[in-house]
Amino acid sequence: MSKSTFVKSTLILSVATLLSKVLGSIFRIPLQNIAGDEVLGIFSLVYPVYMVALILSVAGIPIAISKLIAEARIKNELETIKHLYITASILAILFGIISFTLIYSYSPLLAATLGGSSTRLALIVVAATLLVAPYMAVYRGFFQGFEDMGPTAVSQVIEQFIRVGFILLVAYYLVSNGFSDEIVAGGVMAGSVIGALFSLLYLRLKYNRSHFKLSPVGTYSYQTFTTWSKNILKVSIPIAIGAITMALLNFVDSITIPYGLESAGIKTSNITYLYGIYGRGLSLVQIATVLATSIVLPLIPLITTKLAAKDYGKTRDIIEKTHRITHLTSWPAAIGLLALTLPLNLALFTNVEGSLTLAILGFSSVFTSLTVLGTGILQGMNLANQAAIIIVVGVVIKTFSNIYFIDLFGLNGAALSTLIVYIILFVINSSYIRKQLSFKIFNAEIFKMVFSSLTMGAIIGIPTLFFSFEYWSRIQALSYVLLAIVFGSGFYFMQLYVMKVIDKDTCRSLPFIGKLMK
Repeated sequence: MSKSTFVKSTLILSVATLLSKVLGSIFRIPLQNIAGDEVLGIFSLVYPVYMVALILSVAGIPIAISKLIAEARIKNELETIKHLYITASILAILFGIISFTLIYSYSPLLAATLGGSSTRLALIVVAATLLVAPYMAVYRGFFQGFEDMGPTAVSQVIEQFIRVGFILLVAYYLVSNGFSDEIVAGGVMAGSVIGALFSLLYLRLKYNRSHFKLSPVGTYSYQTFTTWSKNILKVSIPIAIGAITMALLNFVDSITIPYGLESAGIKTSNITYLYGIYGRGLSLVQIATVLATSIVLPLIPLITTKLAAKDYGKTRDIIEKTHRITHLTSWPAAIGLLALTLPLNLALFTNVEGSLTLAILGFSSVFTSLTVLGTGILQGMNLANQAAIIIVVGVVIKTFSNIYFIDLFGLNGAALSTLIVYIILFVINSSYIRKQLSFKIFNAEIFKMVFSSLTMGAIIGIPTLFFSFEYWSRIQALSYVLLAIVFGSGFYFMQLYVMKVIDKDTCRSLPFIGKLMK
């Protein structure tokens, strides 16, 4: 494959990942509108448990076998590629079965820990996805090993479209027919299984029709499996742990927030509802951090390649540019969420309950984005083990800070804990990267971005303090939000232009603002 084709396919994968993450984040809003905070709470409690199991079973496999297959292709070792494919498939199936069996076997205990028996059905149903997803990941890694990112990109979009569509349709049907919140939550979780099955079917058909398809292997023994499984796991496990940042911290929330609320005297029957309120904030954070999580995918191999060539200047340039882009988009998004919390809460989630929790979580999104980026950079620098250790440190801090702050401030304490932990992780990541390769964490340009975001937030946010949004309609609130976004974006970029952070060419390339300039 030519370099231009590879760049094109990588771009396709990045766009597909971005689209998939947008769909995977934004669907929680209509789900809450259809099924309510109780169902969203069950979903938000259960999903991190599944995601941790999924990432540990899946995340490292595509990258690991794609890396090992690419190395075998360079050496023209066709037999090795066959062995890698078979070994990865066996590992994936085993991981899936073991993960599902563990979750199913301990589902009563997990459900009790997560906030009550109402979460058990949803937990079991979504865990069934683990029987499909790891095997599906093998095909993605196989195609990526041949530098063909297209099948992975298409399968991601198929999986997410089917999943989201099924979730919303099932939620509407079950709610319309008066089923309990427990049944509704269990029903919508089936969307993950259906989406993964359709994605696997597409990949299998693509594989059968591909010229990459392997002929039957001659000899394959237990010794072959043992040898190659060690190689795959050696590469995949640090990657999986590095990819688990947000999922693992959300998992800690699922365990410690119900415990903290119960310890604070909240009735068990109210915990899933309150977690649904917290889930509103998580939905907004996921939307705000989509860009950062999408940037990481192509960033890791790019940094690895430059470091392998000992091009430290170019590596530093890449790191600084990605930080600049992340700061450029994350600060206005975070300040905007903070400033527009009240109208956003009403417009998207039907009322203004839990607005302070949403405001704190919304502001934390900037440090969430920077933490995800920092973890990706460490992985690209072949420091996946160090990135994993930093995440474990974050998990320990999050566990104790959740319990401490919830006892002091209730649900708002959980949001405050999230903000503090991501700030700490961002600082640790940045410090560790600087030890390996000096770069500017904070400069005059970034200060101007922060200042411009704050002034923009003040202009669009201060008026909301004088409005009684509880008496507004959702349409009125949404209209205010849309106008504030248009005006706020224009004002933000105008300040950056005046302060010479961006130039005319940058402004012309931006939507809406570019049209105004023309």
